[in-house]
Amino acid sequence: MTMPDTVRAFRGLENGDASVRLRAAMAVGTAPHPEFVDKLIERCAVEPEFFVRDMLTWALTRHSAATTVPKLIGELRSERAQARSQALHTLSKVGDRRAWPAITRELLTDADDEVARSAWRTAVVLVPDGEEPELAAVLGTQFGRGERAMRQSLSRALIALGEVILPVLRAAQAGADPRVRTHAIATERLLRDPDATFEFAIEEAKRIVALGANGQEE
Repeated sequence: MTMPDTVRAFRGLENGDASVRLRAAMAVGTAPHPEFVDKLIERCAVEPEFFVRDMLTWALTRHSAATTVPKLIGELRSERAQARSQALHTLSKVGDRRAWPAITRELLTDADDEVARSAWRTAVVLVPDGEEPELAAVLGTQFGRGERAMRQSLSRALIALGEVILPVLRAAQAGADPRVRTHAIATERLLRDPDATFEFAIEEAKRIVALGANGQEE
């Protein structure tokens, strides 16, 4: 790619019009070159529009993982939550398991909800065979966290790990916190019945917890 083309692409990625930024990201992904990687990652950290961020991620996946993965891992240490979240999201799309050691407990329990959710999704994509129980144990510490969308994301991540999550579910169901117990019961219902909705599973779990609290059955 010539210097004028590169300059034009860089300017496009910073344009005030989201549609221009989108087209620029698409152009960069269509004609990938290593010199674009840093700029794409930089824009991921600050881009306000979801659909543009998604195109930036796509553009990064079009580049060599050998180039992008180390730089994305570096972003996981950023103080900017969006930088961490988008780097995680992109790593999940690249799917290179060399990134697995960078998916730390700190990220899986990050105080920022979007970072944590991205870490959960990325972890279940990258987790090496045999390490699913350890991942499930860390994810289990997040039962009851956040609003419904957050809890649904956690359930989906756990269910993706399969039957290895059962000990974690049982431990959470035996705990004292009714919110945690409800979430764990709902997750097991969804594991057993993939066609059930999260809304239905949560409402059913609430009834089970309420009956238990009244000393009837659980």
